[in-house]
Amino acid sequence: MTVAASAWDYEGHRTINQLALKALPADFPAFVREPGNAERLAFLSGEPDRWRNTADLPIKHFNGVDHYCDLEQLTEAGLTPATVSALRYEFALQFAAGRAAHADNFPLLDPTKNQDRTREWPGFAPWAIAEYYGKLKSAFSYWKAFREAGTPDEIANAQADIVYVMGIMGHYVGDSAQPLHTTKHHNGWVGENPQGYTKWSGLHSWIDSGFIARAGIKFAALAPRVASATPLALAPTADGRDPLFSAVMTYVVTQQKLVEPLYILEKKGALRIDGAGPNAEAKKFIEDRLLVGGDMLARIWLTAWQQAGPDVYLRAQLLKRSVARAKATP
Repeated sequence: MTVAASAWDYEGHRTINQLALKALPADFPAFVREPGNAERLAFLSGEPDRWRNTADLPIKHFNGVDHYCDLEQLTEAGLTPATVSALRYEFALQFAAGRAAHADNFPLLDPTKNQDRTREWPGFAPWAIAEYYGKLKSAFSYWKAFREAGTPDEIANAQADIVYVMGIMGHYVGDSAQPLHTTKHHNGWVGENPQGYTKWSGLHSWIDSGFIARAGIKFAALAPRVASATPLALAPTADGRDPLFSAVMTYVVTQQKLVEPLYILEKKGALRIDGAGPNAEAKKFIEDRLLVGGDMLARIWLTAWQQAGPDVYLRAQLLKRSVARAKATP
């Protein structure tokens, strides 16, 4: 296979954000659908990958681990997706302790392949998504306060913040819709391989950066399949874990179940694209992943908007400002 320059890396992520925007119900704040904002939402889907192009170690170290979560490593560290902490740094402590206690499950790291110093970690995609959800709820909360007692510029800036957070969040939700972002088998099968799956290190690049373009998968063709999004059912959990994080982790675990079916498609040769065009089964598999990512993203956006309570402190300060200005006006 010849790997194309880009697809999921930008066009696929862009498509997921566009699908999510289309899935939003009619009563969602209308400003996000304004042409300029809709285009910015799509453009921002690629921003976290653009951050990866810098040589600066701090951002490479910070950003890289948010794009994936190799779930098998949780098991190898004696942890489970259902019980890990929803808090990033608490989880980091859990994983570090589990990795030390089960050192035999983790090969020694090659420093030459760990220049960004992230190979010790399984990836933090579910945590990144949950954190951006909190940022989006906050942005909706202060937007509501500014709408009540703010200036036009303040309202416009709050709306710009909302679009920014929505767009950036879309990247990580989109990454997690791609099964190879949820597994240690992300660059070819590793370890025991009784089924004889490919060890080709270019598989991930082909899925992320080639198949969509060669198969001609476009937003316009997928748009008719988009259903109106419904909010996530965020019921309190028995263990007190954040319910949004639990929903996100369930989403990631569900995508991991498709890792082996994806390798089976490769083994059958279905992922190859020749003169006859893309294999229908493989094309549907990739299209479904984009649609699932768009649906989950829309549901998270919608839930954040509906769950965002008023920013009580900001509202009180703005009302005080309004009263003071009224008194000062002749």
